[in-house]
Amino acid sequence: MAVHSGGCHCGNIRLSFSTAIDPAGMEIRACQCSFCTRHGSRAAADPKGRLTISVEDKARLQVYRFGLRTADYLICRECGVYVAAIAGEGNDARAIVIVNALDEREQFSREPIPVRYDAESREQRLARRRTAWMPVEVLGI
Repeated sequence: MAVHSGGCHCGNIRLSFSTAIDPAGMEIRACQCSFCTRHGSRAAADPKGRLTISVEDKARLQVYRFGLRTADYLICRECGVYVAAIAGEGNDARAIVIVNALDEREQFSREPIPVRYDAESREQRLARRRTAWMPVEVLGI
C-alpha cells in the first residue's frame, strides 16, 4: 500500500491515507450538497485502505454536522481547511478523505464525478458509507 500524507494548512490536523489504488485511477467524488460545493470538495475513499487522522490541538478542531446528521465533517478552526468526514464510531467508524487536503493532490487527477445524495434516507446513507467509505483511526481527540 502507498501512503499519501496531508492535512490542514496550519498543520494542526495531519492525514495519512493508505491505499493500494493508483491515485491517477482513484474515483474522486464531488458531492453537490451546499457544504461540499462551498468547499470545492473532492472526496476519495478506498474501502480496503485506511485513513489515520492526527490532531495536535483538539481545541482547534471544528466538528460540524448538518442535514441528516450522519457524519462529522472535520475542519480546522485555525486555518479553515476541510480535511475529512467520518461516519460511525470506534471500530465501526468509516471516512472519506478530502483530496484537496493531501500534499500530493495533483496525483489524484481523475475528473471528479458529481454526486447527489439528497434522495437517500438516513438508513440508506449509513449503509452506503459502511460499504464505500474506509476504516479510520483518529488520534489526539
